[in-house]
Amino acid sequence: MQKTQTMGIFDWALLLILSVLWGGAFFFSKVALAELPPFIVVLARVAIAALALFIYLRATRQAIPIAIGTWVAFFGMGLLNNLIPFSLLFWGQTQIASGLASILNATTPIFSIIVAHFLTTDERMTLNKLAGIVLGFMGVALLMAGNAFSSHALPFLALLACLAAALSYGFAGVFGRRFRRMGIAPATSAFGQTMATTIMMIPIALLIDTPWLLVMPSGTVIAALIGLGLLSTALAYIIFFHILAVGGAINSSLVTLLIPVSAILLGSLFLGEVLAVNHFVGMVLISVGLLLIDGRLLRCLRRQNYMSIR
Repeated sequence: MQKTQTMGIFDWALLLILSVLWGGAFFFSKVALAELPPFIVVLARVAIAALALFIYLRATRQAIPIAIGTWVAFFGMGLLNNLIPFSLLFWGQTQIASGLASILNATTPIFSIIVAHFLTTDERMTLNKLAGIVLGFMGVALLMAGNAFSSHALPFLALLACLAAALSYGFAGVFGRRFRRMGIAPATSAFGQTMATTIMMIPIALLIDTPWLLVMPSGTVIAALIGLGLLSTALAYIIFFHILAVGGAINSSLVTLLIPVSAILLGSLFLGEVLAVNHFVGMVLISVGLLLIDGRLLRCLRRQNYMSIR
């Protein structure tokens, strides 16, 4: 019988820290995007993270794969898990609040369930997952339509870009399953995909954003880029993989519920962002949908009913 994975107080504290780090990614990127174009910010994020993870692997004496097949997988993962979603999210944040982008990004598990249902044989749709998906998309609809008849209507394409980023993360979740079969350690996979993304992003950023024509960014923006690469990417990956190993996929997925909270708090405190009531109601619907997908809430309710009957 498989042993149930449990988390101690330290691990739950790390989960909270991780939510702040990934919520902080929306804050750091919003600050950086005030002076730099999206592709340059993406390149800086993955390049700084790749360097930090390389140093981490060297310090912990973990081997870096050299097989061509492994690096082909790294490039595929870098495309789906970094290049596409980072670019879409950062572009979207040039037009919408970072807190709202984080709420839309919280739909990632919903898209992951849909993608896994059609592309895998061992992660099929269940009734609670279907109910969670319906609630999640109701929340998204409320987010996107709540301001439709207002003079301050939000840009539809920016909202759609953030949802497309979540869809790309969903495909990345299924694609990334191969690394366990290949016997590649999670931290090595994190380095490989960020390094591969850096290689892919260099020509894109050079051709589209022409960095040699940009004004030197301020110290605040440089600090934001360092925070984005070191804290919200490299350190976040290391913490996430620890939680994944200790608590399993279900426990680690709970961070999705917490990221919008920290992103909204940081955005409101330091960027002066204000979200409408429909955005918070939409976030509640998405959160309830994610809890249904997770399944533990239903299990707790069934357990309480069983105990009351006895």
